[in-house]
Order: sequence, then C-alpha cells, then structure tokens
Amino acid sequence: MSDSRDPWLLVVDPQVVFADPKSLWTVPHFYDALDVARQIAPLFGNNILVSRWVPPDDRQGSWQAYFKKWAFVDKPASDPMFNLVPEAVQLSRFHTIDEPTFSKWGLRLRSLLGPNPQLVLAGCSTDCCVLATALAAADGGASVTIVADACASSTDANHAAGLYVMDLYEPQIQIVDSVDLLQ
Repeated sequence: MSDSRDPWLLVVDPQVVFADPKSLWTVPHFYDALDVARQIAPLFGNNILVSRWVPPDDRQGSWQAYFKKWAFVDKPASDPMFNLVPEAVQLSRFHTIDEPTFSKWGLRLRSLLGPNPQLVLAGCSTDCCVLATALAAADGGASVTIVADACASSTDANHAAGLYVMDLYEPQIQIVDSVDLLQ
C-alpha cells in the first residue's frame, strides 16, 4: 500500500483497440494524449499504473446488449486488440490493472493506492473509462486530477463533454493541463 500523500498517475487503457485507425473504437488523438502522459510520467517516479479494459467473462445483464452492439470486441481478453500499445508497455513497473468494467477503480487499484489517494488520470476515453474511473474514485474518497491534454475521446465533442461532466464534481475532481503539472 502506498502513502496516500504521494500522487499516482493512472494511464487509462492505452490499448491497440483505441489506437488502431481501422478500429471502430479508434481515438483520433490517442497518440497525442499518450505523448503528453509520457511527458508527465517522470513527475510521478515509480507511482505510475497502466490499465486495460478487458471483456468480462460473464456477459450477462447489460453486457449482452453491449456485446450485441459492439460484436467486434466480443473476444477473449487475450486477443491482441486488447494489448497495450508498445509506447505504453514500459510506463509502469507494476502489472497492468485489468478490469472488465469501464471504471478502473476496483479492489486491485484501491489495495495498491490505499483508502484516500491522490489519483491523476490520463488516457482514453475521456467520456467513458476516464470518466467512470474518476467518478468512482472520487466517490470512494480519492482526490482526482484529470490531465485534460493527456486524455482523448472518439471525437473532440465527446472529449469536451467528458471534461464538462467531471468538472461538475470539483473539488473532488480537478481538471488541469499538463503545463500546470510541468511548471
């Protein structure tokens, strides 16, 4: 468990499925956001984690409709589309946080970070997994900072919408740009 006073960077889901321009889930500014995340990473020393969204084993309830709509991702977690992009593989000394949920704020993350961590989020998608993680973490007592230019979505409008919603939760969630951290 970490000292909750030390901030942690979580790079949310820097995966092939979001980086591949042929994917239905492509994030056009994926590499721009990942480059910013890599620029700020040295500020966190060893306190860096990387997550992956992986399909749940149990496709019950709302997941049935989800996988009907997004059949192209109805594959095992071992499918290469769920791999980290090469530029993200060495970001963290820890094992990847794999979660079958949009939110990465689960038992594994809480056990690593402690009860009330300072959590800094980067990654994709701003309006889905970053948003879900931020809300769950803040609700669980974490102080959350979103690095806006280190996040990306399927569209600029969706990115802005995700940031807008998260900004409604200030002071538990703060929105900053990388320049605010690098100064």
